Amino acid sequence: MKSNLLVRKAELDDVPALQALIPLAVRALSEEFYTPEQIDSGIRHAFGVDTQLIADGTFFVAEVKSQIGGCGGWSWRRKIYGGDQVSQDSLTTLDPALDAARIRAFFVHPEWARHGIRSAILRACARAAATAGFRRLELLGTLPGERLYRAFGFEVSEYVDHTLPDGVVVRWVRMGRDIGPGTNGWLPTSD
Repeated sequence: MKSNLLVRKAELDDVPALQALIPLAVRALSEEFYTPEQIDSGIRHAFGVDTQLIADGTFFVAEVKSQIGGCGGWSWRRKIYGGDQVSQDSLTTLDPALDAARIRAFFVHPEWARHGIRSAILRACARAAATAGFRRLELLGTLPGERLYRAFGFEVSEYVDHTLPDGVVVRWVRMGRDIGPGTNGWLPTSD
């Protein structure tokens, strides 16, 4: 599978494919962790394409057989989760010497789950964030992603019960880890 995988920066032309991928991934890969009501609310109010990440050049897609099999990114902006429909402080930038880069918006097509797509994108994000001077990564992830992030050395700092605009409460997990020199060498160059 890895030989058929191409990780590249996302482009605005990818948005329609991403808009189709994200709800499909959330519905299929979250059903063991969230109720149908939580999944629907999350898709409506939180999970979606963040075109600012694409504009910043910090959002990646993984192509498998010429189709987008997954996506994810990192950010040097304060916003920690959500697509364009989430209004957060998305313009304030982070200081690499003081702040952690944000890991954002990881979604994988159910057909390609557990084939190394998230790992490949996470490695690309870590390399790019380290190149930009960041020494730490932080994320606010969904419960289905917790296992992957733990496998990459992320540690849970807290579980967050977040109330979405329609009143539905969804549990997320805040995690982080150091990157670069002095962190057990974790700045991966390959799988």
